[in-house]
Amino acid sequence: MKRIFYILICLLASTFCAFAQNDRYGVTDLNQIQKIQIAEMAIANFYVDSVDQKKLAEAAIIGMLEQLDPHSSYTNPEETKSLNEPLEGNFEGIGVQFNILEDTLVVIQPTTKGPSEKAGILAGDRIISVDGKPIAGVKMPRDSVMRILRGPKGTKVKLGVVRRGIKDVMYFIVTRDKIPVNTLDASYMIAPGIGYIHLDRFGSTSGKEVSDAIEALKAQGMQRLIFDLQNNGGGYLGAAKEVAEQFLPTGSLIVFTEGKQIPSQRFFAGKSGGFREGELVILVNEYTASAAEIVSGAVQDYDRGTIVGRRTFGKGLVQRPFDLPDGSMIRLTVAHYYTPSGRCIQKPYTKGNKKDYDRDFINRLNHGELTCIDSIHLDSTKTYYTLNEHRVVYGGGGIMPDIFVPLDTTKVSPMYSAINRNNLILDPMLKYADQNRKSIKRKYKQFDAYIASFEVPQALIDEILEKAKEKGIKPKDDADLAGTIADLRRVLKSLIANNIWDRNEYFRLVNMESDIVNRALDFLNKK
Repeated sequence: MKRIFYILICLLASTFCAFAQNDRYGVTDLNQIQKIQIAEMAIANFYVDSVDQKKLAEAAIIGMLEQLDPHSSYTNPEETKSLNEPLEGNFEGIGVQFNILEDTLVVIQPTTKGPSEKAGILAGDRIISVDGKPIAGVKMPRDSVMRILRGPKGTKVKLGVVRRGIKDVMYFIVTRDKIPVNTLDASYMIAPGIGYIHLDRFGSTSGKEVSDAIEALKAQGMQRLIFDLQNNGGGYLGAAKEVAEQFLPTGSLIVFTEGKQIPSQRFFAGKSGGFREGELVILVNEYTASAAEIVSGAVQDYDRGTIVGRRTFGKGLVQRPFDLPDGSMIRLTVAHYYTPSGRCIQKPYTKGNKKDYDRDFINRLNHGELTCIDSIHLDSTKTYYTLNEHRVVYGGGGIMPDIFVPLDTTKVSPMYSAINRNNLILDPMLKYADQNRKSIKRKYKQFDAYIASFEVPQALIDEILEKAKEKGIKPKDDADLAGTIADLRRVLKSLIANNIWDRNEYFRLVNMESDIVNRALDFLNKK
C-alpha cells in the first residue's frame, strides 16, 4: 500500500509540473494544491472507515469558498441545473404550471401552445401517473415530480389524468418540447398613459421580453413607464446591458468591471432602445440586487429616470462560472462592477463572515433605515455626481432612491403574520380555486369585473382561521382579528386571481395596495 501511495504522489508531482508550465497568471501556489491532493488521497486510502470521496471534495471546495466573499459559491450538478434554467430562457418538459394539492399534482395552467395544451391537458386536471408509475398519493417530493415530468425534447410520456366530471382515468401521450421560461412577470397599462412592467430576474431572454412589452404598451398609448425591479435578485450581466439600453442613448456607458486578474470590461448602449424618451420611474427595494442595481444605477447616473423605493441590496461583485467535470459548478467572484459615474455599490463585508452579511436586512430594520429616512446614514467618503445634472449620489452600499418610501411594518396584523409564517394559506386557497375555477371564470368574463365585485367567501376565511387555532395561533384582541380577516381577504383575492388567470392579473391587484407603486403614480401624475 505504501508503494502504491508513493507512486500516486509521483504521478501527482508530474501533474503539478505540467500545470506549473501552463499557469496563465503565475500566482498559483502549487505547494498548497499538493497539500490538498495528498490529504484527499491519504484519507481515501488510509482512513479507518470508508469515506464518500465526492462529499469530501465538495466539503473542501465549500470550505475554501467560505473564506472568501459572500457571493462565491459551489453548487452540485442538480443545484446547478436548477439555478441555470430560470436564467437560460427554457427547459425541456411537458409544459404545465402546477401545484401539489393533497398529495396530488393539479394543473394550474398548461403552457400556451405547449406540449400538454396540444395534447389536450386542461387547467384543473390531476396528473396521477407518469408512464404507469403513480405520482399521486405516494407523498412524492415536488422535485422528484418535476424530474419525472421533464425530459429531452422529442421524447414521449404517457400521463394518467383525472378530470372533474369524467368517471374514468384519461390517458394522454405528450411529446416533450422546449418550454419557455419568462423572466417578465407583468406588463399592463396601470393608468391612462402610464405603462407598468415588472421584471422578476435578468435572464437570457430579458432584453427581448422588455423590448416586446415596451412596444406593446406604446401601442396602447403609453407615454410614461413604471419599471418595477422590486425583489429582483439580478442574473446575467449581459441581460442587464440589454435592458438598460432600452432607456439610455446609443453609446452610453452602462457598467464597467474591474478585477485583479480579469481585464476591465466596459458595456455600452447599442442602437436599439424602445423607451429612450418619456418619463421613467424605476421601483426598487432592499431585495433589488446585482443586475437590477446595474440598470437602476445607470438610469440614475444619467438622470434618465427617477428611482423610487428603498436602498437596494448592494451587490457589486461579478461571479464567473467554472464548470466542473461532474456538472457541478463554482461561481467565483472575479471583479467588481461600477456604475457610469464610478460608483461601486457593493456593501461592506468581512471575508469568511457570511453570517453578519446575511443579517443586513435585520440590521437595517433595527437601525430604522427601512422605516425612517432620517435614520439612513450614507458614506460621505464615497460621493459621486450624476453625469447630466451633477446631483450627489453615493457608492459603497446599494442604490439610494431619489424618492424614499418607508416600509410600513404595521401593514399586516400580527396574527396574519403568524398564519403566513406557518404556511396555512396556500392549501385552502388552492382547494377553493380548483373547485371554483370554472364558475369564477364564467361569472367574471372580464378581469375588471373580478376586481370590482369578487369577494372571498367567509367559509374560506373560517377554514384558515380554524387551521390557525389548531396551531395555537390566536388574535391578541378584536382589532387583531379584524385586521387578520381583512388581510386574508386581500391576499386571497390576489392569490386566487394568480391561480385562475396569470401573474399579470395578480400584479394588477397587488399593486393597488403597494405603497411604492402608488408613490410612483403620484409622482408621475404631478409631473
